[in-house]
Amino acid sequence: MMPGFALSDVNQDKAECSNQLVGLAPCLPYVGGEAKTPTIDCCSGLKQVLDKSKKCLCVLIKDKDDPSLGLKINGTLAGTLPSTCRASASMTECISLLHLTPNSQEAKLFEGYQKLTEGHGSTPAATGNIYIYIYIHDPFTKIF
Repeated sequence: MMPGFALSDVNQDKAECSNQLVGLAPCLPYVGGEAKTPTIDCCSGLKQVLDKSKKCLCVLIKDKDDPSLGLKINGTLAGTLPSTCRASASMTECISLLHLTPNSQEAKLFEGYQKLTEGHGSTPAATGNIYIYIYIHDPFTKIF
């Protein structure tokens, strides 16, 4: 693949996804590490993005360290977000959706995110005055 073609694909992916990723704005506190669980609004926004184009979540995770985003994104939290929100998405699909070389460092990251999602999950926080946190890995259910 020629470098100019690859750059064109990357820019096309970003342009294609820019409007859809607005739906993930409620997820920023969670993927930025400021919230312990994603909100219900985050999870519903994620599901809408995944319904329209799974590639867009992949683009966001792949470009998480891009300074032009101006966002702080924890790749592990973003990569496990579909599992945490109980959304249907396999992070290994990102390898083909983004046309990554199977043994590349980026492909290995997505494989690692998928492995982290096995058995991972918590329910999203409710909005309003009542917040319920249930940690699947924690033997205690916490209700606040």
